[in-house]
Amino acid sequence: MLRQYELVERVLSYAPDADEAMLNRAYVYTVQKHGTQKRASGDPYFSHPVEVAGLMTELKLDQETIMTALLHDTVEDTLATTEEIERLFGANVARLVDGVTKLSKIETMTESERAAENLRKFLLAMSEDLRVLLVKLADRLHNMRTLHFIRSEDKRRRIARETMEIYAPLAQRVGMYEYMREMQMLSFQQLEPEAYATITGRLEAIRTEGEGEVDTIALAFKQALAGAGLSIEVAGREKHPYSIWKKMAERHVSFEQITDIMAFRVLTDTVEDCYAALGVLHQTWQMIPGRFKDYISTPKMNGYRSLHTSLIYSNAMRVEVQIKTREMHQTNEYGLAAHWAYKQGGTQPDAQVGWLRDLIEILDASSDAEELLENTKMAMYQDRIFAFTPKGSLFQLPKGATPIDFAFAVHTDLGAAAVGAKINGRHVPLRTPLVNGDVVEIIKSRTSEPQLSWLSFAVTGKARAAIRRAVRQKERAEIAAIGRKLYDEIVERLPSNIGKKALAEAVKRLKLGSEEDLMVAIGQARLDDRQVMEALMPGSAAHMPEAEDWPKQKRAIAVRGLTPGMAFKLAECCHPVPGDRIVGLRRPGMGVEVHSIDCLELANGVDADWIDLSWDARTDGAIGRLRAELYNRPGTLAEMAGIFAKNHANVVNLEMTQRENPFHTYVIDLEVRDLAHLTRIISALRASDAIAQADRI
Repeated sequence: MLRQYELVERVLSYAPDADEAMLNRAYVYTVQKHGTQKRASGDPYFSHPVEVAGLMTELKLDQETIMTALLHDTVEDTLATTEEIERLFGANVARLVDGVTKLSKIETMTESERAAENLRKFLLAMSEDLRVLLVKLADRLHNMRTLHFIRSEDKRRRIARETMEIYAPLAQRVGMYEYMREMQMLSFQQLEPEAYATITGRLEAIRTEGEGEVDTIALAFKQALAGAGLSIEVAGREKHPYSIWKKMAERHVSFEQITDIMAFRVLTDTVEDCYAALGVLHQTWQMIPGRFKDYISTPKMNGYRSLHTSLIYSNAMRVEVQIKTREMHQTNEYGLAAHWAYKQGGTQPDAQVGWLRDLIEILDASSDAEELLENTKMAMYQDRIFAFTPKGSLFQLPKGATPIDFAFAVHTDLGAAAVGAKINGRHVPLRTPLVNGDVVEIIKSRTSEPQLSWLSFAVTGKARAAIRRAVRQKERAEIAAIGRKLYDEIVERLPSNIGKKALAEAVKRLKLGSEEDLMVAIGQARLDDRQVMEALMPGSAAHMPEAEDWPKQKRAIAVRGLTPGMAFKLAECCHPVPGDRIVGLRRPGMGVEVHSIDCLELANGVDADWIDLSWDARTDGAIGRLRAELYNRPGTLAEMAGIFAKNHANVVNLEMTQRENPFHTYVIDLEVRDLAHLTRIISALRASDAIAQADRI
C-alpha cells in the first residue's frame, strides 16, 4: 500500500502546483473514516481507496481526481456525508464522489436489473463528468485484483461477469486497453477456471520449449527495420489467455489450431515511419491477405490508432504485428486518461466521447432493465465497419449493420424519416447489410415513421432504442385516441354536463399524471366505465345498471386495414378484411384485437370487453387467408399465381399444408382491398380447372 508521502510525491512529480496540504487532508480523512474496517483479504479497508488513488497517479490525473479516488467509498461505507466533503474539499470533489457513490450495488434487485441499474447510473454520472468513469474503472480493477479473497464462489462469479459484460467494454470504449485486458484476464480466471488453467499451462510450455523465440523474432524485425534506416522499438509477447480462448470459441478450433499466438509491437517516431515500416515487413515476410487493417487513416471510435498486419515468419508460423507511433501507443493503452483535457482546462475531442452521447441517448430511450442492457451491450461490443455519406462523412458501425442503423447513426431524425436507401448509387432494401467502404444515401419522407418490423434487422443499440421508443409513443397515442372516444361516450351517460375542471379533478382522484394518462387507462381497459363516471362526478354511477346491461356504443371506432396501427391488431384466427362486420376485444394493458363478427373464437366466449368497430373510409386493405386444393400436375401452381396477378393481389405468404395425391393443399395470405376483392379472387380460383376447391379461412 502506498504511504501518504509516497502518494503526494507521485502527484507533485507531474503536477508541481498541486495543493499538497489538501492531498494530505484527503488521505488522512479516508484513513480516519474507514477506521478499523477490514477487506475480505484482511487488509485495512482504507488500503483500497489509497491503491485506487495510486492507479490514478499512474495515469497522471489531476488533483481533484486523486482526491475523489481517496474519498470514493467514504459516503457509501462510513458516516461521511456529501455536504461534509464539499465543505472540506470543495464542490467539484463532492460532486465527483457523489457520482461514484451512485454506482454502488443494489442488492434488492435481480442480477440483470442490478447490472442495468448500475449501468444506468454509471452513464448518467459519466455524462456529467468523465472523471467518474476513470475512478470507477480503477476501483473495479483493484477489486478484481483482490477478488480471490472473497469466499463465496457465486459472488465472485457475479462480480466477474459484471466486469466482463460492462466494465471491460467501457474501458475499451475509452481506449484504456491495459485496464480492459487485465479485467478480462481476471474475470476469465473466475468464470472459466479450467480453460484458464489449460491455456496458461500451454503458453508456459510453449515458452519453455521455444525459449527465446519471441526475442529472436523481435530481433529479426528490428534488424530488418533498422537496415531500412528506421528508428524503432520492437517488443513481443504471447497473446493473453482470454484472447486465445475467445478466438478458439469463435472459430470452433482447438489450441493447436491457433496459429497466431505471438503478437509484436513496433513503435516509430512519425506516421510516415509507420507506413515505411509496414512496407519493409511486407517486403521481407509474406503478409496474410485479409488481415491488414489501417486504424491510422480510420481510427476506432475510442480514438485507437495503429496499423495491424499478420505475417508468416517461418515454418508456417503466423505472427501479428501492430505498428504505431510512440504517442499513439501511449494514447492506445490509456486512451481518455492519456491526454486528459482537464489538465489543460479543455474538453475531450468528439472522437473520444461521441459514443458516450449514443449511450446516453439509449439510456433515455430504453424502457426497462433488460432492454437497457441489450442495447448498451450492442453499443459497446461488436467489430466495426466503415461507411460514408454521399458527402464523404465517415461513420463507424458494427458488422451486420444496415441502412437503418446508418441513418440513426447520422441523426435520430433521419432514421425516423427513412423510407429507403441507396448503397453505392443502387436502390436496396433497408435490411441490406453494409460492408466496408459503402456510400450510403438515405431516402426520407416527412410522413414516414419508425416501423416495428425494423427491429428484426436493426443491430445497433442506438437504432433499436430509438425504434422502440417511437413505437411505444405511437402505440400510446393510438390507445389514448381509443380512450378519448370511449371517454366521450362515458361522459354522455352522466346526469349532467361537466367542464374541464371536472376532468382535471378526475385525473387527481384516480391518481394519474395527466389527462392523456386517463385516456390511455380507459383505452387499455385498466379503468371501467363506472370508475370513470365516479371520478368525474362522484355518485353518478350509483343509479346505473350492471355493466352488461349498459347501453351499447353510439359511435363505432374506425380502424384501417393493412396498417391498423399499434393499438389495433387484426386477429389471426379470422383475418378480417374491409367489408366484414368487425368487433374489438379489449383486455387490460393490451391493444385492441379486431375480429370479424362471425369469428368462431367469439362464439366460444372470451374474457374481454367488446368494442364496436367499423372500417375507416381511408382503409388501405388487409390480409385475407385462403385455402386452395390444387391438382397435382405441372402448371397448376403457376395458374393460381396468374389468377392472383390478374386480380392485382399480392401474395404475402404461401405454405403447402397437405400433400395427398391427386391434390396439394396450400394456405395463402393475400393483400386485398376489401371483401369484394377477396370474393372475386375466390370465384376465379373455383372457376379454374387447375384448382379443385378454394375457400376463405
